[in-house]
Amino acid sequence: SEQVARAVEHGAQLVWVRSEPRAAGGSLALGALESLGLDWLAVDAHLIPSGHEPDEAMSCAARLAGLLGRALVVVGAEALAERSGAPAAFDALARAAVPVIASGRCAWNADWLPRSPLLVDATPLTVHERETAWRASSLAGLIERDPELRQTLLALRMTPDDIAETARYAHALSEARGEQLDAAVVRAAVRRIASAQGMRGDRASMTSEAASLPGEGPTFDDLVLPEHVLESLQRLVRWGRHRDEVDAHGPLQRGRGIAALFAGNPGTGKTLAAHVIAEELSVDLFQVELSSIVDKYIGETEKHLEKVFEAAEALDVVLFFDEADALFGSRSEVHDARDRYANQEIAYLLQRMERFEGITILATNLRGNLDRAFSRRMSFIINFPDPDPAIRRRLWQHHLALLPELDDADPVNVGYLAEEAELAGGDIRNIVLAAAYDAVSAGERVGMRHVVAATLGEYRKLGRVLPEHGFVPGA
Repeated sequence: SEQVARAVEHGAQLVWVRSEPRAAGGSLALGALESLGLDWLAVDAHLIPSGHEPDEAMSCAARLAGLLGRALVVVGAEALAERSGAPAAFDALARAAVPVIASGRCAWNADWLPRSPLLVDATPLTVHERETAWRASSLAGLIERDPELRQTLLALRMTPDDIAETARYAHALSEARGEQLDAAVVRAAVRRIASAQGMRGDRASMTSEAASLPGEGPTFDDLVLPEHVLESLQRLVRWGRHRDEVDAHGPLQRGRGIAALFAGNPGTGKTLAAHVIAEELSVDLFQVELSSIVDKYIGETEKHLEKVFEAAEALDVVLFFDEADALFGSRSEVHDARDRYANQEIAYLLQRMERFEGITILATNLRGNLDRAFSRRMSFIINFPDPDPAIRRRLWQHHLALLPELDDADPVNVGYLAEEAELAGGDIRNIVLAAAYDAVSAGERVGMRHVVAATLGEYRKLGRVLPEHGFVPGA
């Protein structure tokens, strides 16, 4: 902001601030003007109605700023570049009678004006800068008393505006709920504001997987997995919280992102683990919709993927590719044009993932189908094994404990089920849910008879061969 302030002080008519995703381009511009003691008028180029020409809107804004004697700040200036008549809009800004600072996500295009304005890059706040902003907020006292909350907040790539809005919303949420302002309320506010203040653009290729209210999603207590798998997942969370501190070391890593591959058979907990990772980091999980990504026309798939990566960087979310082998499959020998372009898509993905600055999770049932080049680019490769009898016992106990009541006259033999039914956690969950439906339909409590019937139905649904002696309801 000091550089922008000096430029305005020495008569610069137009300054272009390229604002990276989650960077504080608008705050940088306003800080520069306030340091000079200048009043300002801010306009949002995204809000120009579709029926209005952008050059007319910018001329009107420049005229109003001149009449008020204020500098003009244009945020969301990339919206001008995306519409026809961009050169005329920027020409209107360059001819304004007051200094103009325009902030946009794209780089300056030399075709917009004959003479280039001063170009400045706004980058995301460092950990130290974010800490300064949080300490200046009304949540400073709570953050100081709760080191875990402090670390969670510092890991979020928020702008000063987002931080101030989060503090305001946390107080409003606390009052509305009639609850004390605590870490849970702050985390809920963070999730709401981080999502709402993210990218305004096209999200058609991603679906929010935040199925629960912020702060009320799944936790590590909901994951029934071997200890070594849980430790790897907890390590992934720790990396996510401290990734910006590692960035300070510069060349230690190529990009600022973290990529993880979850591999295992269906129902072993890969998707649930992705939800837990997002919940622990207090961000949303966004799942990529493959149907809106893959396109039969050459080059279109890469364009859709670029939008997805840009949106994920802007929103600061966990990006989740389920059935990842559909996109990240192995490259093959080129026999025709389709093979060549399919290989180009995979090469693009390899390069884009190295530049991605967020957290990516890929889940696959068929790890062998992934291109081997992706393994080197993975920060974590976590295998989710099929549960053994001990893990199956814990899974049965975990899911049955979620039911309100069980039939004491027909107790569920968890040990027998764990030994005889070789099923994954997702299958066990389906069985317990089906047993609950059957019991409620019959006006009864869930008992062993309902669980056995549901288990037989799950085996048929999966096309599995029943154990040699079948399942005995009274076992």
